[in-house]
Amino acid sequence: MASAVTIGQLAKAEGVNIQTLRYYERLKLLTPAPRSPSGYRVYGDEAFLRLRFIKNAQALGFTLREIAELLNLRVSSKSQCGDVLHKARAKLTQVETKVQDLQALAWTLRSLMRSCRVGQPTDPCPILKCLEEKEKGMNDGNRRSSR
Repeated sequence: MASAVTIGQLAKAEGVNIQTLRYYERLKLLTPAPRSPSGYRVYGDEAFLRLRFIKNAQALGFTLREIAELLNLRVSSKSQCGDVLHKARAKLTQVETKVQDLQALAWTLRSLMRSCRVGQPTDPCPILKCLEEKEKGMNDGNRRSSR
C-alpha cells in the first residue's frame, strides 16, 4: 500500500468517486485525514484498509449503516467474533428472503409469458392486463413462494 496520498489518489486507487469518500467521511465510515502544510488532506494505509473493508462489505450486501456497525465492532476491544457472526447471520437471512422473492417474481413472469399469445393485438394481452390490475401479479407469485 502507498501511504501519504491525496483524496483524489485514494479515490482513483480504490475505484471510487471523490464525492463518495467525502460522503463516507460525513457518515464517519472514513476518518478525514490531517492536512499537510500545503493544505491537502493526506491519507495513509488505514484509509486504504477501511475503504476496502467498506467496498467488500457492500459487495456482500451490507448497508452503510450495517458497515458502520461492523467497523465499530472491528475497533472495539470488547467485541467478539460472535458479534460479527450475529450480523452476518442476519444479513444471510435477508439475502435468502430476497432470493425467495426474486424466485416468486420469476415464477410470476414465466406464468404471464406462458399466457401470452404471440401475434394477437395488445388489447387482450394478459401481461398488460395483469399490470393494470391491483397487485395481482405480485401476490400470485408471492403466494407460491410461501408454500
